Amino acid sequence: MTIKFLLPLAALGLTTALAGPAAAEKIANKVAVFTGLDKITGRTIDFDVYVDETVRFGTLRVTPKVCYSRPTTEAAETDGFVEVDEITLDNEIKRIFSGWMFAASPGLNAVEHPVYDVWLIGCRMDSDVPPPVANGTDVRVAVSNQTAGGAGNVDDGAPVVLTFVGGIPLPPDKPSMPSMMMEDAAPEPPAEAGTDGQILD
Repeated sequence: MTIKFLLPLAALGLTTALAGPAAAEKIANKVAVFTGLDKITGRTIDFDVYVDETVRFGTLRVTPKVCYSRPTTEAAETDGFVEVDEITLDNEIKRIFSGWMFAASPGLNAVEHPVYDVWLIGCRMDSDVPPPVANGTDVRVAVSNQTAGGAGNVDDGAPVVLTFVGGIPLPPDKPSMPSMMMEDAAPEPPAEAGTDGQILD
């Protein structure tokens, strides 16, 4: 009778051992971190977006619905459900992406756009960017969270506003470059009269 009683307990223990450890719980974060690329200028910007907030990057509007990460004791896996809309030339809003983005595989579900690219790089619980106002309808412009130039710096990698002609974006004006001429160099002494530029010993 003892064997009949222990056999089901042994089977239950074996089943539990074969099932392995329970999957780690996902951590629902309040902020999604994205990288945006302006393909015309080649500039990138990392920016924070609160969950359910809409932020404009160029002609794109990015809205994360959820952003999950894993505990630090588990393998790093960050994913989020994101909606991306495009503001068309007719000033209409058109959905171009709605789905899961994975930080470890940014090319898996990519935003298809000829000028801008946006991908998820992480999630966090807080941000230096102030949270959106409750019931606010304003769309914030993406601001760099990179500390090198300080958040909100004028030259922080934010996209350049482009002019479109017939639906084709014109490249922005290039910034003025410093002169490559040596303006401060000392002038050469004039040649001696009657030498016709010959070198005299």
